Amino acid sequence: MIRVMLVDDQALLRVGFRMVLSAQPDIQVVAEVGDGAAAVEAARTIEMDIVLMDVRMPVMDGVEATRLICAAADRPRVLILTTFDLDDYVFAALKAGASGFLLKDVPPADLISAIHSVHSGDAVVAPSTTRRLLERFTVHLPSPGTAEPAALGGLTAREREVLVLVARGLSNGEIADRLDLAEATVKTHLGRVLAKLGLRDRAQVVVYAYESGLVTPHSAG
Repeated sequence: MIRVMLVDDQALLRVGFRMVLSAQPDIQVVAEVGDGAAAVEAARTIEMDIVLMDVRMPVMDGVEATRLICAAADRPRVLILTTFDLDDYVFAALKAGASGFLLKDVPPADLISAIHSVHSGDAVVAPSTTRRLLERFTVHLPSPGTAEPAALGGLTAREREVLVLVARGLSNGEIADRLDLAEATVKTHLGRVLAKLGLRDRAQVVVYAYESGLVTPHSAG
């Protein structure tokens, strides 16, 4: 059973999401709150796997709530809900540890699919949208001359290749085809990349690769 918390200051929106999720045999809504502070408190006391997090809320916004939730031990994964995909909050939330984001008008089937993907360890970040986000906020990224993080030196050449291709938005299957590897081997390499760099999932790989200068918005196409 996938345990989900809904975080949004609009009660009507929470009702809609709850109806969709409660109709699924393997998803259970275990909490509903209307602001980020309440979300952080609930995450400390209620066992949950996924948080559907709004970003613009009173008391505490979704970015700060995501940062606090993701910093805790045994933390759930956070999926950001946003009205606009090119949003300062979305970029900040990914850096804070969110595993991806969805538009609030997401079709029910896509919402369910996203929850399953994040629960299984994948990220929900459309490559095209990620590139546009990073192009918009490129001012916050390092200049081309910035030194690479020392941790990258611990990666093998193959792991580095996998890191770059993940950051460019390729799926494990696409990376396997590109590098002529078995998909299971790609997953193994990605797992080692995550462990060596202290990253949690593909969303963090994307942000890390851009911030380290391995990939730039214009080279990600």
